[in-house]
Amino acid sequence: MQSTTPRKKPAARKSVPAKSVSPAEVLEVAVIGTGFSGLGMGIRLKKAGITNFKIFEKASEVGGTWRDNTYPGCACDVKSALYSYSFEPSAEWSNAYANQGEIFSYIRFCAEKYGMYPHIQFNSKVVSGKFDEAAGEWVLTLDGGEIVRAKNVVAAPGPFAEPSVAKIDGINDFKGIKIHTARWDHSVDLTGKRVALIGTGATGVQVGPAIAPKVAHLTVFQRTPNWIMPRPNRDRTDAEKKDSRENPLKMRVDRLKNYWINEATAPFLILKYDAFKSFPAKMSHSYLERKVKDPVLREKLTPKYKFGCKRVLVSSDWYPTLQRDNVTLEDHGIKRITETGIETVDGKHYELDVIIFATGYEVRSTGAPFEVRGLNNESLGERWKDGAEAFDGITTHGFPNLYFLVGPFTGPGHTSVIAYSEAQIDYVWQAIELRRARQLKYITVKSEVEAEFVKIMDQRSEHTVWKSGCASWYLSPNGRNNTLYPGFNAEYRMRILRFNPSSYILVGQDGQPVKATFKDHLSTARMALTA
Repeated sequence: MQSTTPRKKPAARKSVPAKSVSPAEVLEVAVIGTGFSGLGMGIRLKKAGITNFKIFEKASEVGGTWRDNTYPGCACDVKSALYSYSFEPSAEWSNAYANQGEIFSYIRFCAEKYGMYPHIQFNSKVVSGKFDEAAGEWVLTLDGGEIVRAKNVVAAPGPFAEPSVAKIDGINDFKGIKIHTARWDHSVDLTGKRVALIGTGATGVQVGPAIAPKVAHLTVFQRTPNWIMPRPNRDRTDAEKKDSRENPLKMRVDRLKNYWINEATAPFLILKYDAFKSFPAKMSHSYLERKVKDPVLREKLTPKYKFGCKRVLVSSDWYPTLQRDNVTLEDHGIKRITETGIETVDGKHYELDVIIFATGYEVRSTGAPFEVRGLNNESLGERWKDGAEAFDGITTHGFPNLYFLVGPFTGPGHTSVIAYSEAQIDYVWQAIELRRARQLKYITVKSEVEAEFVKIMDQRSEHTVWKSGCASWYLSPNGRNNTLYPGFNAEYRMRILRFNPSSYILVGQDGQPVKATFKDHLSTARMALTA
């Protein structure tokens, strides 16, 4: 399926929840979240002829992080050709790296085109889930108290959902305006204001250049400098868009080209060994030297950790922004926030009107995304208290018919997250179809199979740059990588191409394990080849 005509911006939708599911009705699938992964799961189910499903969304519109993040300059740092569904390429992107508005519009367009809105129950946050072993069903509780029963649950809450609140002394004393980038207040006019930007990660390097021209003065508080690569983002002409519409094959070729270019960069971004780090580090240093002539400022912006240990940023306007007359880079730590500004550890005080917190998100590497209880009433939060674990990043022993999209160990370290989630969606679909075809009560991964996968992930992670000594959101509090996949996306896709029944315990309606048949293996192989 291909989009060869211009997309129209979907009209604003009323925040009316879809028809609620009564406890007497049992869904085949309950999907949680309407970002790329959740919607993609719904689209896959509908294509397969499964219509008895609901997607539960805590907000009043689809979009996930691209709905919630509307700060100035918000955009994707993965090329649009790859940061979109493979089955719905778009000819309408304005440039190589789409901005938030275009991505949000694209998600709503896909939800409309593929008939997802009737399946979505908005304003419905899932707060708990308990597996009813006797019935082989999940019992979900929504924040309004509504009870929903489903045979399968697919959790796609997304890693960038909740803002990370900075823990700074005196944060509540400030009498001016405080804004977190993940909850941008568009009623605030920054024109002529004295503004502080706390945080210089992926969000900070986008919002800073967007607001610097209008503020009276911008003070950027940097804790750690980042490795930065240029981000060439030439606008696409109308002729180029027209050519893409008329030649959809070119869009597919462009996607493949970008995919394999990203795959080629994987060793340089992922592995910790100097043989792979010297070349990209030299490129980044060279870029810094070309763009920043002041040796003092350049030293402040020079990372002291290995290339890739923290997220490598792409920006062509961050360095020019820091050299504006109305911008100051402060690399001394913040001592406290006062009623009128910020005091640094070296005794300076900055008088401010607005403080912007570009301090990221509460990325979950431990605990469960909501209260989850599986077989024998076991708590997933307790199981994951020291770090989230799942076989292939998708399933966890003792929590039957529960699947995670972009779960533990499967975050992207070098490419588009959609390249991971689409492969996982097909895998989960195979599992759901197998359970339906065999009329199984439930499916749960074998504990030894999950343990072996986790062991492999831990061993491979020791060779990654993420474990080379710096602190990052990639790692759990105990320093373990539970977040990113330590390898090529192509290799991961091959790993999960087929749902292998031999890795799972299949339980029949009588509560007894049943053996996978040769026909089961043929069935999942056929689905894998036709996905």
